[in-house]
Amino acid sequence: MRLYLAVARGSFRRYATYRVATFARVFTNSVFGLIIAYTYLALWHVRPHLGGYTLSEALTYAWIGQSLLAAVSIYGSGSLEDLEARIHSGDVAVDLYRPADLQAWWLGSDLGRFGYQALANGVLPLLVGGLLFPLRLPQGTPAQTALGWAAFALSVLLAAIVSFALRYLVALTGFWIVDVRGVQMVYTLCCAFFSGFFLPVALFPPALQTLAHALPWIAVFQVPADVLLQRYDAAGLAAALGTQLGWAVLVLALGRLVQARATRKVVLQGG
Repeated sequence: MRLYLAVARGSFRRYATYRVATFARVFTNSVFGLIIAYTYLALWHVRPHLGGYTLSEALTYAWIGQSLLAAVSIYGSGSLEDLEARIHSGDVAVDLYRPADLQAWWLGSDLGRFGYQALANGVLPLLVGGLLFPLRLPQGTPAQTALGWAAFALSVLLAAIVSFALRYLVALTGFWIVDVRGVQMVYTLCCAFFSGFFLPVALFPPALQTLAHALPWIAVFQVPADVLLQRYDAAGLAAALGTQLGWAVLVLALGRLVQARATRKVVLQGG
């Protein structure tokens, strides 16, 4: 466990060194947040309470998206770009000789990246949105407000783990195909759409809603956003977090099976 915590800390420090890139990402996310927020303003002016969201909730939803975009890696591989490169070059064979679990190593690395992105690129866009628009953040009694923020933090952490598990599967396809960019592109489109990042899943046609709720991407963004908006009662909140946990366990387990198959393939090829 100490090894993987050290990997996470090292990854956090690595991403913290790119301060100019952080500033550029915060600026870009804030600009896109404004564009999406004003689009939602026009849409909700025509259709108030669209999808069961008030205008304030819709605006908050838009800014949550920009806050979590980098943290949960809706676009891109995150720290797993390095794994994809090592698989492509064959350097992953060295990793397999190390006295460390490959999946746990990269999970630690990605959680370190997530921690930095959540702090640096997550907080600031939400603050920008709060200064410009009437956002709907956790409210109620002090205990309810604290519970709302705590539940959101837990939900975002589970979202990051589910996201890692899915992206890890994409990276592992490099053991069978020469270039994973095509798979990565398909994954990115599916993640952005079925996670509710483009539009809340409640706005989808009924058939697409059913499909989205049956896929793991719902746990990457839609659930954390609804948790922050306090759209769940106590039972619903427990069910939503349980859904995220279930997907995390299931997809991580699938990743271990694929990893074991890939490792045998490398051994058989003499790699």
